Amino acid sequence: MFKNNQDGQDFFNGNKAEDTIIGRAIKIEGDLSSDGNIVIEGEVKGSVRTGKFLKIGDAAKVTANVEAESAIVSGEVDGNVSVRGKLELTATAKVAGDICASRLSIAEGALFNGACKMDSRTAETVVSEE
Repeated sequence: MFKNNQDGQDFFNGNKAEDTIIGRAIKIEGDLSSDGNIVIEGEVKGSVRTGKFLKIGDAAKVTANVEAESAIVSGEVDGNVSVRGKLELTATAKVAGDICASRLSIAEGALFNGACKMDSRTAETVVSEE
């Protein structure tokens, strides 16, 4: 169900922690925290934190500071994004906020308004600086 388009690998890679999926019709207001992977297709206002993978789908609207191990953003994020590993902004991504990541990929067509910091030692500091 969740396949990586490039190599066919599962996004979740058999993770033993619980996975959380926020569907398109779901709206959450508050803090979302998980030890497992998170997929957001709906709307979240508050904060989002996971120690694993985060996917923000193309129809998603996230008004929150976001922290993850790695992430793919295809929808809208209004808030700071802090990723310890790789952050990928697809062509449909719209990010209004600061980004901090060890590795960053921005596709043509993605919109990004904010500052960018690429330093693996400080990937956790952007969200807490606010």
